[in-house]
Amino acid sequence: MSNTDLPLPDLDTQDGFMAPTPTLETMMKSDEFSGAKTAADLEHVFDVPVNVAAVLGRTKLDVGDLMSLVPGQVLELDRKVGEAIDIYVNDRLVARGEVVLVEEKLGVTMTEIIKADR
Repeated sequence: MSNTDLPLPDLDTQDGFMAPTPTLETMMKSDEFSGAKTAADLEHVFDVPVNVAAVLGRTKLDVGDLMSLVPGQVLELDRKVGEAIDIYVNDRLVARGEVVLVEEKLGVTMTEIIKADR
């Protein structure tokens, strides 16, 4: 950041005295610098497509076993009934949830949001 990027002090005077220069702490608390965001701030990314995957469980199969699967065959997964499923967005784990039935369709409700370390 160069010196020309720093905010200039308010040069308006009151009673012949120069107004005090705002401190960094005061500037950070202002609306312009606060981290408070609203949905409107993200409006420009609403149309960006993302891949969402709800993973019920996993299993390992040999290619021969995979090729011999038939409709109606049951695969044993590494999860138990009622255990939370993983929700991935663009191959990144973002939440855990439960499978729900909504008007004859399967859906997922998020029960836990996973905070990623960056």
